[in-house]
This record gives sequence, structure tokens and C-alpha cells, in this order.
Amino acid sequence: MPGQIASLGRRLTCLLYESLVVFSILLIGFLIPQSVFFAFGLQLGGKVLMLHIWLLLMFYFVWSWLNGSQTLPMKTWKLALSTADGSSLRPTQALLRYLAAWPSIGFFGIGIIWAVFDKDRQFLHDRIAGTRIISTNS
Repeated sequence: MPGQIASLGRRLTCLLYESLVVFSILLIGFLIPQSVFFAFGLQLGGKVLMLHIWLLLMFYFVWSWLNGSQTLPMKTWKLALSTADGSSLRPTQALLRYLAAWPSIGFFGIGIIWAVFDKDRQFLHDRIAGTRIISTNS
């Protein structure tokens, strides 16, 4: 049986917390290695740096969603990611959600604003991927 869809306020608060975790991941997984490269005189181009960020975050999110259906902030706020029928995500769904989240959040947060008008209050990238964020309350 599918869980109850989490409230929009709770999901937005979790998203704020998620931004702190993403900052930490980028600090450790991007800034420190880039500082070491720079110390040895290696400078990578802008496209390589963006690819590094993109792959680093993809690994974090997709791995978290496929292994427990939650990121650290989602665990804290007792939220989980599932499919519309309540089952676990397939790898293609997790990847599609990650890919759709970039333009959804990046274009002035249009995918987040979408939730205000969506009949189920779902983010645009959740609609595209066929996922939803539910309350776990456990």
C-alpha cells in the first residue's frame, strides 16, 4: 500500500536541509580535490569541472534513492521516495528524477512552484519520473 504523500512544507524544509548536505558534498568531493590538482599545477577546464560536479551529485542522489529510498535529510524529516504505486524505485526512475531535477530546480525553481498548482502537490521532476515523496513516520 502506498504511503501518504508528504506535505509541501515538509518537503520544502527537507529541500533546504538538502542544500546544506549538497554544499558539504561539494566541499569535500569537489573543492578539496580541485585544490590538490591546483597545488600540483593541474587546471581543468570549465566543462570538466561542471561534469565533475554533475557526476558527484548524481552518485550521491541516485545511490541514496536506490539504497533505502532516502537521502540523509529525507531520513531526518521522515520522508522517502517511492513510485506512484508505493514500490521501490527502479534505477532508470532514479536517474530520470535526477536528470529532470536540474531544469526543474534550475529554471527559477519552476519545478518546485509547479507543486503549488499540481493536483497532488508533486514537484515537476517527480511527475516526470513517476515518483513521489511520502511520509514514513517511523
